[in-house]
Amino acid sequence: MGRSIRDGGYHWLVTPISVALVGYGVGGSIFHAPFIRAVPRLRLAMVVTSRREKVEALAGPGGAPRAAARVEEALADPAIKLVVVATPTDTHFEVVRRALLAGKHVVVDKPFVLNVPEAEELIALARHNGCLLSVYQNRRWDGDFQTVKRAIREGSLGTVYHYEAHYDRFRLKVRDVWREQAGKGSGILYDLGAHLIDQALVLFGLPGAVTGDVFLQRPDARTIDYFHLVLDYGRMRAVLHSAMVVPGRGPHFSVHGDGGSFLKYGMDPQEAALGAGRTPCGDDWGADDPLNYGTLIPAAGDSRRVETLRGDYRRYYEAMADAIEKGAPVPVDPADSRNGLKVIEAALESARGRRTVNIVSE
Repeated sequence: MGRSIRDGGYHWLVTPISVALVGYGVGGSIFHAPFIRAVPRLRLAMVVTSRREKVEALAGPGGAPRAAARVEEALADPAIKLVVVATPTDTHFEVVRRALLAGKHVVVDKPFVLNVPEAEELIALARHNGCLLSVYQNRRWDGDFQTVKRAIREGSLGTVYHYEAHYDRFRLKVRDVWREQAGKGSGILYDLGAHLIDQALVLFGLPGAVTGDVFLQRPDARTIDYFHLVLDYGRMRAVLHSAMVVPGRGPHFSVHGDGGSFLKYGMDPQEAALGAGRTPCGDDWGADDPLNYGTLIPAAGDSRRVETLRGDYRRYYEAMADAIEKGAPVPVDPADSRNGLKVIEAALESARGRRTVNIVSE
């Protein structure tokens, strides 16, 4: 079925790219399905899940996506061009491998896979089979991160000497979800840490060394629920921190250079909006609360508030459609997320040995 797209005052009838979403838990239903459906060049044609009734509730002008019980149904369907994998981390490698062998383009939720060798095998397989592979590092499209990136790259802070990013929560009780239970790929280092690490790598590249403090902090914790990482960039340090027992939040970002400092409180509003049932549409999507605008404090001169750039996770899937249709680069190179796994592995090794671990870059 064609879909009408407005471009420069004209309407074009195009055939959207058929997408199969594998997994319809929190990740699939909140962070993937709404954005796939919001991009006209994509069509959510199938959802692989046991929650058939939830898929039927997605009915729109073109009908509801087909609910499938097994991933083989998606891989055997020649109409499916893109497979989005939003299953628990310890299943990513096998599902992605099978999708690539079936000749499908693939988007896989962060943190990609469990370890660096798995990542490298999938990157090589995608290249060999001529398939596109990308990792859903959606928080590159957070408005506050975009604002921090602009401040750094425009030189507003001069030479940066200290970068600090926090992703804290206040959750005393351990939930009965796979991310908070014991198992491979669970815990906040793989979950929230994958976001903070990816953002640091976007800004500064792979660090020379990592020092990590990683452990189970809450009395009934079953997997990692605290981390404090220090990434070594020569004379600059990047500090990445996350904990689950933080009733009062400090700055989400704090960046200091010889030209000034930038402080930003509050989180990007998209997750809260999605959790409240909003869909990504309208000109105000991703707009930050003015009370949370950052503060730029020059080394010389008066401080000023800085309006937060508007975040929008739709840009990830728009870029993925460009990659499939036009040969543009994928929105997130899987090698970037492979490097993120290098940092995670170094942090775990550092915590076990209570020492700094060097990272060898390629």
